[in-house]
Amino acid sequence: MARNLDLTALRSFVAVSDAGGVTRASGFLNLTQSAVSMQIKRLEEMLDVALLDRSGRKVALTAAGEQLLGYARKMLALNDEVMDRLTRDPHEGEVVLGVPHDIVYPVIPQVLQHFARAFPRMKVSLISSFTRVLKAQFGRGECDIILTTEDGVDPAGVTLAELPLVWVGAPGGVAWKGRPLKLAYEHNCIFRQGVQTALDQAGIPWQMAVESDSTRTIEASVSADLAVHTVLAGSEPPYVEKINHGGALPELKRMLVNLYVADPVHSPAVLELAAMIRRAYAAHNAAVKPA
Repeated sequence: MARNLDLTALRSFVAVSDAGGVTRASGFLNLTQSAVSMQIKRLEEMLDVALLDRSGRKVALTAAGEQLLGYARKMLALNDEVMDRLTRDPHEGEVVLGVPHDIVYPVIPQVLQHFARAFPRMKVSLISSFTRVLKAQFGRGECDIILTTEDGVDPAGVTLAELPLVWVGAPGGVAWKGRPLKLAYEHNCIFRQGVQTALDQAGIPWQMAVESDSTRTIEASVSADLAVHTVLAGSEPPYVEKINHGGALPELKRMLVNLYVADPVHSPAVLELAAMIRRAYAAHNAAVKPA
């Protein structure tokens, strides 16, 4: 009696192999971990072999799993080719892009506009959050591409720009002259600890006057001259300005804008969006580079 392999289970098996574990694979597949584990178990029971070696910290393929992997890739590739050819535009679907609040402008809107023209049937879901949050989501396979602001870069990342942090306050404001210096930051802002350390090293007393999970709250408080804040140069929000403090405040370190792309990708459009972001940052860097 003929037996048929379950393509859905094969897709989960390949995703686990590529992602190195069930957790990341479930994010790529938009399934629960238990659903992915159940599909792998069903596949093992049907073939009566163990496909995954679960004895170590990281999931590895058994000899039977390695043998199946090549066949599974061919079967899925042929299935996807038929479906793309006969049922839909191959460039439709969704790409999830994560970008920190403070670097959405000015590059990202231009990139999204170009991408929409090139891939009109592809939806882009833009997640605006903090670097720590975005990296956690990316690690779970919930984002296809993320940008980060960090003082270093992980091996899988590519640095797009290196920018200094600058002090910002209300236009014509005086909050920066007060002591202790009043600061305004989001709870998860990756810059706040480094700024506090720089102030301590400079012997400048400070207090956290405004804390919030809302970027809008921070911007409103700073624009009202209740406190000061720091942003990457060139990303100053409306209604605030760079503080010309003349050395009264410490100079701050430079930060990296990094790009991370999921591996594997589920669509060529993901790679093209990443390429558009790289080109846009290269053009932006050239435009703002000092003479």
